[in-house]
Amino acid sequence: MSGHSKWATTKHKKAVIDARRGKMFAKLIKNIEVAAKMGGGDPAGNPTLYDAIQKAKKSSVPNDNIDRAVKRGSGAEAGGADYSTIMYEVYGPQGVAFLVECLTDNKNRAAMEVRTAVNRNGGTMADPGSVSRLFNRKGVVLVPKAQEAKEVGEDDVLEAALDAGVEDVNDLDDSIEVVSEATDVVAVRTALQESDIDYDSAEVQFVASMDIPVDADAAAKVFRLVDALEDLDDVQNVFTNVDVPDEVMASLDA
Repeated sequence: MSGHSKWATTKHKKAVIDARRGKMFAKLIKNIEVAAKMGGGDPAGNPTLYDAIQKAKKSSVPNDNIDRAVKRGSGAEAGGADYSTIMYEVYGPQGVAFLVECLTDNKNRAAMEVRTAVNRNGGTMADPGSVSRLFNRKGVVLVPKAQEAKEVGEDDVLEAALDAGVEDVNDLDDSIEVVSEATDVVAVRTALQESDIDYDSAEVQFVASMDIPVDADAAAKVFRLVDALEDLDDVQNVFTNVDVPDEVMASLDA
């Protein structure tokens, strides 16, 4: 097993705040539009679109919104925007590294908003390449432990998908995170499906090669910076190499 970034666990414990659901819906819809534009509007022939739709459905995005996003992206309906992906590299408290992934139809706006959020929340913009070298592109599948009529454990996941390219499995309380090479994510997801194991999301993410443990003060600052970035409409994902120990997380919760 490769040993994996604690950020997934940290983010999981941090939880999604309900007030943000509108923003989360918008980001999931944008993913669907881009996937449909890149690979066509048929999920059966476009695995990226299939997984973008799956994640949106699992997050309770209404089917009508999903269908319209597919149509806009594939050109079957007017109104689709021309989105570009941009990555910004950032350093935060105690040398914690951030990769900020934007999906935007206005690069100047995205750059200005990211820079402002970083400067106001104790971070600094980093030179291109200085942060990205600390991360690897990996396939990440999230599997809920509680499934219809059964409970799924790490052994079940490994048995189903080990031959498909699983590198690592991590326990995230009520979910299991399955990590593979980026090119194996569809094979892993398919192997799980063939074993009647449901999944919440399957996508390519940036996973830190080494984590940086922080104290409570730095953890609070990291979370503030993450919140400020994720609150921006153009930001799709924030990846970081922070490791918040359990006792620090408990003190923050208190």
